[in-house]
Amino acid sequence: MTAIFDDEPTRDRLQAAAFRRLVAHLRHRTDVQNVDLMGIGGFCRNCLGDWLHEAATEQGHELEKAAAREAVYGMSQAEWKAHHQGEATPDQLSRMAESVAKNAH
Repeated sequence: MTAIFDDEPTRDRLQAAAFRRLVAHLRHRTDVQNVDLMGIGGFCRNCLGDWLHEAATEQGHELEKAAAREAVYGMSQAEWKAHHQGEATPDQLSRMAESVAKNAH
């Protein structure tokens, strides 16, 4: 690991900045469906929101799962689905299932 990551506050700031950039990118790329993200990377916008919720809980902060997901989507999950989510194809669902199976630790 490089020396910059030896400084925990710096590491945290850089990682937080990268997370914010990822969230901004996903908000911009509404054409990329969650099922596609799951099929390729094994995670999606919901996962990021859930991880944010879990991190808050682990650190003693109250953050509802829906609010954490809204922080990722930039709107409620239901609103995002209504505006941007299409029907998943059998191929997308199959790729997602295969990818999610790889997530088992």
